[in-house]
Amino acid sequence: MPENEVNVRYMVDDVDAAIDFYTAHFGFTVRSSAEPAFADVIRGNLRLLLSGPTSSAGRPMPDGRQPVPGGWNRIELVVEDIRAEVERLRAAGLKFRNDIVTGPGGSQILLEDPSGNVVELFQPAGS
Repeated sequence: MPENEVNVRYMVDDVDAAIDFYTAHFGFTVRSSAEPAFADVIRGNLRLLLSGPTSSAGRPMPDGRQPVPGGWNRIELVVEDIRAEVERLRAAGLKFRNDIVTGPGGSQILLEDPSGNVVELFQPAGS
């Protein structure tokens, strides 16, 4: 693993759809693929592990709970112009959970990948 690499695992319903989503819309590149079970994509120091239902990460827990996509944990991608990014992504048909919210630290908006995992776009204040 390269120094300073950050790994985040997302459970996904469809590994191929997740690869397409992250590479087409956010500039990730495929590092490896063992479809349909698993793939990992890279953007800068972020390695996003995309684990499908048949991956080892998708196996049930001892109490029977099944790992599933979605929830509120998320990766944050910093953007220079949030309004332009939102316009670009809406034109591409991406699904947002909310509208742009602005606070003292900057502006943010949440969108979902094809499995319902959250991606936050964030523009720092003053940029």
